[in-house]
Amino acid sequence: MRLFIPTPSTSVLELGSLTIHFYALAILLGIISALLIARNQYSRSGGDKEEISDLALWTILAGIVGGRLYHVITSPDAYFGTGGRPLNALKIWEGGMGIWGAVALGGAVAYFLFRSRPRSRSFAILADALAPSLLVAQGIGRWGNWFNGELFGSPTTLPWGLEIPLGSRPVGYETFATFHPTFLYESLWCFAGALILLKVPLFQRLRPGYRFVAYVAIYTLGRTWIEALRIDDAHHIFGLRLNLWVSGTLLVISVGALIRRGLGHSPVLDKNGEVDSST
Repeated sequence: MRLFIPTPSTSVLELGSLTIHFYALAILLGIISALLIARNQYSRSGGDKEEISDLALWTILAGIVGGRLYHVITSPDAYFGTGGRPLNALKIWEGGMGIWGAVALGGAVAYFLFRSRPRSRSFAILADALAPSLLVAQGIGRWGNWFNGELFGSPTTLPWGLEIPLGSRPVGYETFATFHPTFLYESLWCFAGALILLKVPLFQRLRPGYRFVAYVAIYTLGRTWIEALRIDDAHHIFGLRLNLWVSGTLLVISVGALIRRGLGHSPVLDKNGEVDSST
C-alpha cells in the first residue's frame, strides 16, 4: 500500500449562506499567532507591547495588499494575459501572496507609523521582535495552500508525496499522481527557523535589527531550494524562476550583512534601544 498526503476535497466551509475559505483562516491564524509572539518578544526587550497592537491593523492591511501586489506583478498572465481575468486579482482567498511584497509594504507602513510618535524602544528592536513571529505566520499560512491544492513541486514517489487531483496537475504532468509538498517543506522550515531565532543564544546577541536580517537569511536559504523544486508557472530570467533570483539575492545580501556587521559584539543599549555612548 502506497503512502501519500491527500489534498483536501474542499477548500471551504459552508455555514448556511456564509462561505469560509480555509486559506483565509490559515492567514488569519498566522496573523494572530504573529501578533502574540511579537508582543511577547517586544515586551521581553523592554518595549511596551501595546505599541505592537497600535501598529497591527494598518501594518497587517498593508502586508496583505503588498503581498497580493507582488504576486500579481510577478505572475500577471493569470490576470492580464490571454484568457486572464483582471478581477480575479482581488480574490485573495484563491491563493497567491508574495512574502516580499508583504514584508516591504507592511514594513514601510510600520516604520512610518512607529516613527510618527515617541516609542519605548527603537525600530530596530521592534523589527527583531517581529522576526520570529513572521516565520511562524508564514509557516501557518502555507497550510492554506494545502487546502487549495497548490504550491507543490516536482513528481515524487516518497511516502510524504502530495496527491494532486488530475484536474489540478500542471500540463505535461498528468500521468504523475504525487508531488513534492513544497508547502509543507516551507512550513516546517519556517517553524524551525522561528525556534532558532528564539532559542539559539547566538541570535540573542546580535546587534539591534540584525535578528531581522537573520530572519531574511534563514527564510531565503530554505526558499531557495524549495523554489527550485516547484513546477508551477512562473516568469524565468536566464532559465531560473524569478522568485529564485529574488531569494538568492536576498540570501547573499543578508548573510553578508550578518558577517560584516551583525555578528560583532553587541553594544550596550539605552532604554530607547540606541547605543549607549556612556559605556
